[in-house]
Amino acid sequence: MKLNIAFPESGTQKTFELDDDKAVQRLVDKRISQDFDGGIISEKYEGYVFRITGGADKQGFPMKQGILGNSRVKLLLNRGAVGYQAWRGRTGERNRKSVRGCIVGSDISVLNLIIMKKGKDELEGVTDKQQPRRLGPKRAANIKKLFDLSNDDDVRKYVIRREVKTHSKAPKIQRLVTPVTRQRRRRRVAQIKARRVGGKDARNAYFALVSKRRSTNQLRSKAKESRQKIAKEAKKN
Repeated sequence: MKLNIAFPESGTQKTFELDDDKAVQRLVDKRISQDFDGGIISEKYEGYVFRITGGADKQGFPMKQGILGNSRVKLLLNRGAVGYQAWRGRTGERNRKSVRGCIVGSDISVLNLIIMKKGKDELEGVTDKQQPRRLGPKRAANIKKLFDLSNDDDVRKYVIRREVKTHSKAPKIQRLVTPVTRQRRRRRVAQIKARRVGGKDARNAYFALVSKRRSTNQLRSKAKESRQKIAKEAKKN
């Protein structure tokens, strides 16, 4: 069995071989999201606390949370779910895929672990070095969250830049609120209000014109009736 161990604090990850069959048997029947002491695997993991985040069997079928079993099952999955890649299929399409249960079995070939508590000894390539993020956050809200900024601080001064040969590069900040964006927003709101008021005025003018034409037609019809009545009386006389 292979152990894919990751350390979120340093951003590092490395795969280790576990050849001891007894140690593998100690991992059987453990579940995803379960913590266990690293001492049951080997002495070099003494003091470490690991959490199981997933795994795969020898044929590559992944473990899925919520399936209480250590065997393989076929489920109807949405795109982007564990076992069904997002780029496959169409939007809204579901497909029946094979996945494994969340319980570790003896036929698991790769087990994904994260370090919850660090032990005494350093793990080579995992806890003895730092692997910082290559790119920083791009969205304005995420930059504020990273540096604990207030709404009065200028987010543009805290963008993480990276060096490229002769110069440095920085991402374009998304959802950045500046005086120009506020002005555009005020302009849009003012246009909406103006359209609303203009629509009301046009509606009132239209109904006023309709009522004026109706009253004019009524007067014309009355005048016509009176002329016809006078003409009939003149004929009688």
